[in-house]
Amino acid sequence: MSNSAQASPLLSTRDGRSWDGLPRWQGVALLLLIAWLYASIFAHLVLQWVGPHADRNFEHGIFVPIFSLFVLWQDRKRWQAIAPVPSWTGLPLVVIALCTLVLGVLGAELFLSRVSLLILLAGLIILFLGWTFFRAVLFPWAFLILMIPIPALLLQQVTFPLQLLAAKLATALLELVGVPVLLEGNVITIPSGPLNVAEACSGIRSLLTLVTLAIIYGYLMERRIWVRVILACSAVPIAVAANVFRIFGTALVTQYGDPALAEGFYHALGGWAIFVVALIMLFAVHRVITLIWKDGAEVKPA
Repeated sequence: MSNSAQASPLLSTRDGRSWDGLPRWQGVALLLLIAWLYASIFAHLVLQWVGPHADRNFEHGIFVPIFSLFVLWQDRKRWQAIAPVPSWTGLPLVVIALCTLVLGVLGAELFLSRVSLLILLAGLIILFLGWTFFRAVLFPWAFLILMIPIPALLLQQVTFPLQLLAAKLATALLELVGVPVLLEGNVITIPSGPLNVAEACSGIRSLLTLVTLAIIYGYLMERRIWVRVILACSAVPIAVAANVFRIFGTALVTQYGDPALAEGFYHALGGWAIFVVALIMLFAVHRVITLIWKDGAEVKPA
């Protein structure tokens, strides 16, 4: 039996119904139930983005749902034209989402609780609107994963290797320009003193932000899927390279200039300047691609 036949009771009439299948009062009740289940989880997530004790590695998260809503609004004519074909195959996803929510709450694991919301959204879309509709909104739905902070344990597994890599590459650059240098783990020792490549200097913050911006930029400025993928992937080496040059520049300022310029406001200003350079490098990658492969380039998606 087909999915549309299985879900035919959901489409018996359109009178007084929302989602083209669910009675309007039931739809409102369902939304209120979801809001009740996830209110505290989403509130804590927002505070982690922009609150007084926000996680600086994920401050870009606030822009993720905004951009997803923008994509939905921009493509509204396309998905509004899709005839709903509800499928019961969305029900297992709803069950999985609720089980994941329970596990996350009982285990005090915020990541699971937050991911369960995305699974629930996917399940409800498929259940009431069908797979064709879900495929139409797949990109804005999948993009929402970037709004969820990575678990600290997993983040540490990425951050520490980035610290070591940045310290090693910066040391190589210092040796290249003739600065006496000794590397011990993530500590770079130069004649003027030691420089500790701390967790904040690992580059993970700029990497996560740049990848998010690269995906947004690729969607807005490029219609070819393979180019969008290249832009997103190129954001990783660009972010790493930019962070290495930041550490390299900090070491040079400390060695030959005023060490105070490598701390506080000037250190933060240098970080912003390097991030702007990383953005320019991302634009340059796109420009090179459009010069070599001109077909379909620089065409904004409809």
